[in-house]
Amino acid sequence: MSAPPSDLPVIVAGGGIGGLAAALALVRQGFRVQVLEQAAELGEIGAGMQLGPNAFHAFDALGVGEAARKRAVYTDFMVMHDAIDEYQVGKIPTGEAFRQRFGNPYAVIHRADAHTSLLEGVQASGQIQFHTSTRVARVEQDADGVTVHDQHGNAHRGLALIGADGVKSVVRQQFVGDEARVTGHVVYRAVVDKADFPEDLRWNAASIWVGPNCHLVHYPLRGGEQYNVVVTFHSREPEEWGVTEGSQAEVQSYFQGLCPRARQLIELPKSWKRWATADREPIGQWSFGRVTLLGDAAHPTTQYMAQGACMAIEDAVTLGEALRVHSNDIEKAFDLYQRSRVARTARIVLSSREMGRIYHAKGVERLVRNDLWKGRTPERFYDAMEWLYGWNVENCLAPH
Repeated sequence: MSAPPSDLPVIVAGGGIGGLAAALALVRQGFRVQVLEQAAELGEIGAGMQLGPNAFHAFDALGVGEAARKRAVYTDFMVMHDAIDEYQVGKIPTGEAFRQRFGNPYAVIHRADAHTSLLEGVQASGQIQFHTSTRVARVEQDADGVTVHDQHGNAHRGLALIGADGVKSVVRQQFVGDEARVTGHVVYRAVVDKADFPEDLRWNAASIWVGPNCHLVHYPLRGGEQYNVVVTFHSREPEEWGVTEGSQAEVQSYFQGLCPRARQLIELPKSWKRWATADREPIGQWSFGRVTLLGDAAHPTTQYMAQGACMAIEDAVTLGEALRVHSNDIEKAFDLYQRSRVARTARIVLSSREMGRIYHAKGVERLVRNDLWKGRTPERFYDAMEWLYGWNVENCLAPH
């Protein structure tokens, strides 16, 4: 590992899962890090998230694998049912054979618990300084570093800037300036205590019920003491990208005609958070000299592949590896990082759009969807997932 060329820190915009993962990767390469977080305190909103084997490979590479494992719930299978007639479209075991194949488990975890696992690693390093209530306003760079101006008029000087500032990234806006693609799909998320969750749905599984223009997801969290409930529908109204408080009446109005077993899910939560979703068209360049993007700032995606946070953690590991092989030469490393990530993350964005179409099929398309995986063995499912779950720190870099 080469020593960084000065004692300036690398600045990370954003203290979410991607930003903390990036900070950890940078510290492991010998850098000091300054994290600028616009919220008043560090934390995650949201509910559950799914962790594929690729996410555990990334957590391990950042030294927080054991912390994440202790907080996760390990599922026995993934399962898809038709929400109209309860037909089982597909079931994928995620037990021992799955672990043997991919070298790590499939699990679900509360977003806050994944964030905490990274934050503990960050705090243990002693090399990372936080500035909360601090939002990037604009960025300048020169041959020796970057200057980040915040909304208070303060200037932060660093060797480089990692824009991990989320789906509405200010850093991306300055350097790319593209428009979001609002999907019209609305996601409601909530967490329900086990005692309030229907016994006939307490499966140790990542479960999805797919219906016309809608779907419902549920899985256990926190040792099975809680359940994550997520419902998605195509809005009748024009939508703007963002998060608001949800309304029980709105959810109810979108889920007519479903089987009672699936429909009971939407009766459960006492309160909902409402996400109007968007993504962006994939881009071929997100590194600009000493500035690069990471996570949702680089490749915002819809939720249908359950890989948004996983991709951010992979990004961070890949960034660290690119710095390692280029002896901490920032501009060369940022270029290699980008080349290593563009096609893979674009595949997630585009696959997620297509998966949303499959989930929400209606009419004859629904019948085709229900036949897609008939008779498929676990091994054939695993073969189809190899491109996604076979990622690890050894294979993360493009040829260079």
